[in-house]
Amino acid sequence: MRVLLVEDAEPIRKSVARALRANGYAVDEASDGADGLFHATEYDYDVIILDIMLPKLDGREVLKKMRATENHTPVLMLTALDSIDDRVNGLRLGADDYLVKSFAIEELLARVEALTRRHYQQSQPLIKVCDIELNRANKTVFRAGIELNLTPQSFRLLELLMLRVDQVVTRNEIEEKIYDELNSPLSNVVESAMYALRKAITPKPDMPQLIKTRRGLGYVMQSNTL
Repeated sequence: MRVLLVEDAEPIRKSVARALRANGYAVDEASDGADGLFHATEYDYDVIILDIMLPKLDGREVLKKMRATENHTPVLMLTALDSIDDRVNGLRLGADDYLVKSFAIEELLARVEALTRRHYQQSQPLIKVCDIELNRANKTVFRAGIELNLTPQSFRLLELLMLRVDQVVTRNEIEEKIYDELNSPLSNVVESAMYALRKAITPKPDMPQLIKTRRGLGYVMQSNTL
C-alpha cells in the first residue's frame, strides 16, 4: 500500500513516515501544499495524510483542488486546530477522517488502515489463490496450512499479485504501488523482491511455483498450476 504524507514539520513528517514504513507502507513525502498537490494528482495512492497548515498552499486548498479533479483517494487530515467548526469544514471539503495533533502514532496507523479497508470496500479480508491464504486484517499468510514468515515488502507484493490474479502486473505498476521515492527505478529492487517472495512462499521444494515471469511484460500469479 502506498501513502502520501504532506506535512511541513520535519520531525513529525519523519517520525510518521518511519512508522508507516515499519508497518509495511510505501511512503512518499511532501513538505508543502504545492508539492503535495503535485504528488496527489500525478501518482496513485491508497491514502493521503494531509496537514492543514502548510506553506505555499494550505491543506484545505489542496483537498479542494483534489476533489475538483474527481480524485477520491481517502484523505486523513492532520491539524493543531481542535474546534468543531474546523473538523466540520474539513469533512465538508471531502476529508475522510480527522486527527488532532499531538496524536499517538498507533492511532494514526489504525486510522490509515481503516481508510484503506474502506477504500477497497473490504467485507472479507481473506484472499485465497490456490493453496495460499492471505489475511489483510491480521497480516498473516498460510500456504497449504503452513504459516509463512514474510517481510512487510513481500507481504505487500504478494497482496498486489493476489488481488490481480491471472493478470500481468508490470514492473512499473509494482514500483508505483509497492515502493516509495527512496527506491531508484533503475535499480533491481523488483527482481530482488520477486526472488525473495518466490522463496518465501515455497516452504517445501516440491511445491509448484505460482508466480510466473512474462518476459518484457511483468509478472503474473496463476490461479491454476496445471
